[in-house]
Amino acid sequence: MSNEGQQRFQTLHELVKAAKLKLNANIWDYLVGATETETTMQRNRAALDAVAFRPRVLRDVSKVDTSGDFLGRRRIRLPVMLAPVGSLESFEAGGAASAGRAAAGFGVPIMVSSVTQPGLEGSAQAIGEGPKVFQLYVRGGPDFVDDHVKRAMDAGYDAFAITVDTAHYSRRERDIAKRFVKHWRARSEGMNHQAALSWADIARFREKHPGVTLILKGIGTGEDAEIAVQHGVQVVYVSNHGGRQLDHGRGSFAVLPEVVQAVGGPRGGKARVWMDGGISRGTDLVKAVALGAELVGIGRLYCYGLAAAGEEGVRRILELLEDEVQTCLGLLGATSFAAVERSQLQAVAPVVAPHVHSAFPLLAELERGY
Repeated sequence: MSNEGQQRFQTLHELVKAAKLKLNANIWDYLVGATETETTMQRNRAALDAVAFRPRVLRDVSKVDTSGDFLGRRRIRLPVMLAPVGSLESFEAGGAASAGRAAAGFGVPIMVSSVTQPGLEGSAQAIGEGPKVFQLYVRGGPDFVDDHVKRAMDAGYDAFAITVDTAHYSRRERDIAKRFVKHWRARSEGMNHQAALSWADIARFREKHPGVTLILKGIGTGEDAEIAVQHGVQVVYVSNHGGRQLDHGRGSFAVLPEVVQAVGGPRGGKARVWMDGGISRGTDLVKAVALGAELVGIGRLYCYGLAAAGEEGVRRILELLEDEVQTCLGLLGATSFAAVERSQLQAVAPVVAPHVHSAFPLLAELERGY
């Protein structure tokens, strides 16, 4: 980001505020809202806030490595991925092209949603050689899936993800109450195909596309993680859709340990484990990786940057997150993510009520009503 932009945005919450000021009320609620009572979304934050650090000292942290791994194929600047978000063009005209360029320029992957613009090929072209994954909502039969796999591989995507927690489209009452039906109606078309998905379809995929790295996004239990491994799934992605699907679910961070155990541990397991859900600060990222996540997705967080300042805003989000991570690791006495020990995490009682923006307490001082 330019020096001017860096001076303008020196904390993450400043980008959140700028995004709110730029977006109309309908799009803002689409971004920050969740399903029905929004309990699952709040539990995402509550789970992260219920763990504290036990720092170690005098360990020479003059050099701290914040890099991560992407599918064993390349090192990335942070173990962070821009998670798939539908209708990114609602936040900034460039949509996934702007976000993807920011991710590639910074050095982290993006997972491109099948319901965002400029589409599968257009997004891949904008991302270029940067690491990227294509995510599919199934809206047709086997031929529909196979066509998207071929297109994604031809376009240079590194892996293919199928979202599995959207068998029914949820009731997002912030949108419904305002009669803002553009997003949820459009996405519900063809839902019968998503609802009919079963493990037999995953078995067919593996047989049909043996050379494609398959990710299942939306795993919420150790039991399903184990079944995924049995079907040859290479990446189990723990997610509850940012609290936007099943109400009264568990926070993703609370689910993470049982999934890691089900796949055989964080290193040397039968599948890689990715997760998202409420990740808002560098400390959240460190906690998730310490519990076994290889890669951590951010969703709402980078959308704030996209809405606030387009491609540069997304990059600024990543820069600030990197700075927070480096500070956290150093103060823990760790020179890298691998150096963080499980003994440095401890269960505690949260000190703040969970909220979509509870990780940004200064927002309340800047403008009431966040």
